[in-house]
Amino acid sequence: MTYTPPDPHRTRPDLQGTFGMAATTHWLATATAQSVLERGGNAFDAATAAAFVLHVVEPHLNGPGGDMTGIVAPAGGSPQVLVGQGPAPARATIEHYRDTEGLDLVPGAGALAAAVPGAVDAWLLLLRDHGTWPVRDVLAHAVGYARDGHPLLAAASATIDRVARLFAEHWPTSAARWTPGGRVPRPGELVTNPEYADVLRRLVEAADGAPGREAGVDAARAAWREIVSPAVEDFVATPHRHADGRDHAGVLTADDVARFRAGYETPATADFRGHTVVKTGAWGQGPVLLQALRLLDGFDDDRLDPSTERGAHTVLEVLKLALADRDTWYGDADVPLEHLLSAQYAAERRALVGENASHELRPGVVPGRTTPPLPPLRVAGEAPPDGSGVGEPTVQTDGTTRGDTCHLDVVDRWGNMVSATPSGGWLQSSPTVPGLGFCLGTRLQMTWLDENSPSRLAPGVRPRTTLSPTIVLGPEGEAVMACGTPGGDQQDQWQLPFLLRVLVGGYTPQEAIDAPTLHTTSAVDSFWPRTWTPGGAVVESRLGAEVLAGLTARGHVLTDAGPWSLGRISAVTRDPATGVLGAAANSRGAQGYAVGR
Repeated sequence: MTYTPPDPHRTRPDLQGTFGMAATTHWLATATAQSVLERGGNAFDAATAAAFVLHVVEPHLNGPGGDMTGIVAPAGGSPQVLVGQGPAPARATIEHYRDTEGLDLVPGAGALAAAVPGAVDAWLLLLRDHGTWPVRDVLAHAVGYARDGHPLLAAASATIDRVARLFAEHWPTSAARWTPGGRVPRPGELVTNPEYADVLRRLVEAADGAPGREAGVDAARAAWREIVSPAVEDFVATPHRHADGRDHAGVLTADDVARFRAGYETPATADFRGHTVVKTGAWGQGPVLLQALRLLDGFDDDRLDPSTERGAHTVLEVLKLALADRDTWYGDADVPLEHLLSAQYAAERRALVGENASHELRPGVVPGRTTPPLPPLRVAGEAPPDGSGVGEPTVQTDGTTRGDTCHLDVVDRWGNMVSATPSGGWLQSSPTVPGLGFCLGTRLQMTWLDENSPSRLAPGVRPRTTLSPTIVLGPEGEAVMACGTPGGDQQDQWQLPFLLRVLVGGYTPQEAIDAPTLHTTSAVDSFWPRTWTPGGAVVESRLGAEVLAGLTARGHVLTDAGPWSLGRISAVTRDPATGVLGAAANSRGAQGYAVGR
């Protein structure tokens, strides 16, 4: 089998060492993680410290009011899913949203889209159960950046500029936080967040007053709930502008926040070419990657090269089938995942991969189950049913906006490994909550106001998240790689070519990250206003004119995204035989970084 060789001119080296490795979507978070490793902390201490820094330095991509999903692989133990996805509030009912608020979709911005914040409690739970450091030391970096300032990213400055009018006209607390004096902070300008620094300080003080490290972490978790609960309920009760162009009050209460506890779950897995890929259950989109790998495992290697016309076509068609199942069957519900990942089902679905591009949504049939109806389908560019404006990346004064995500991977010298994807609570998600310095997330926009959908809006039920970190186990069951990327619906789509190139093509992680990639838009967008492009595919031009022409001839509706635009994958690795560690990060966006020694 001839697999397309990688470009010999890599953007960065594959890092190798034996002490510890970290890779995240921001160099300050990566440096924070590595500094914790250097001072004796383990991978879980390092990941937690980096995550709180990401809350501060990537505020347009994640925040304390958002969520996270992680895969935790302790040395010598079994991987677990760390669940930092909060559920819908008790008052978040379809009846309220449809009949009282007059909505057909959950808005993409505003407090009606807010699930219970889950990220902070999840990170502190990880620190308590698997870390070794006290809260004070782990939060020190984040406190420093929030209190003393950090250079603002150009992308964050641009996001603030796009929402400045919305802030000025409708979200005054956000205007005060991000555009003091009516001025958008410049790229590289030092910005602070004194209110959030004070919140973190109070968590540290609560932990310091407890008898012992683990008790201190639990005291910080309790302090978080005590601080955030009343502030959130008081603030969201006032109507404010949402993405549908109207003003609504939120439904999140102090009791919702106070009741939430993060936890762990058994992951979903699938075997592929001698490795086991570990993902979340089907309350997230992680099994999309597993289903795609199960289908591809039945093809010869020459069908699995994303750099060729046939390979790229096969990857796109397999992803469409897996995503159709996601949109039909997935949710925080009784999902028939065992069947969806079975060899028989994979063979049935594999037979649907033809020589031409499909322009249909083709979910599979599960024996003994009534197939839920597909969600309402609107082609990209059509107006949502409420008639408000749409657009990405356009941000309008009606609250129309989009955000993205962060990612981090860490491995230490003992073999502990973690992959985590924090998101939500973007500065453009909803108005800043006074006294907290951050806003709520918008994950409920991924739910449907349809009683028949497994991903319907329901009190106490988690929205079907797109957050999708990955751990790969070797033949002996030991963690050999952690990887992931921001990107919403594209997270598993971009990870698929990466894994194919590493596990089948023999690329190094950095070579696979640098290689040109693609994804399909022929699936229902998880984000408001929930559109799709039948037969659509977004491609990097570096795939080459011949490959792109061949895809067009097969019926794919291509969007050329330029040469370097898709994916922000990072990864860390460990060779169990030698103990050699590795790390790689994405140069796209000029933001992610990997370090180690």
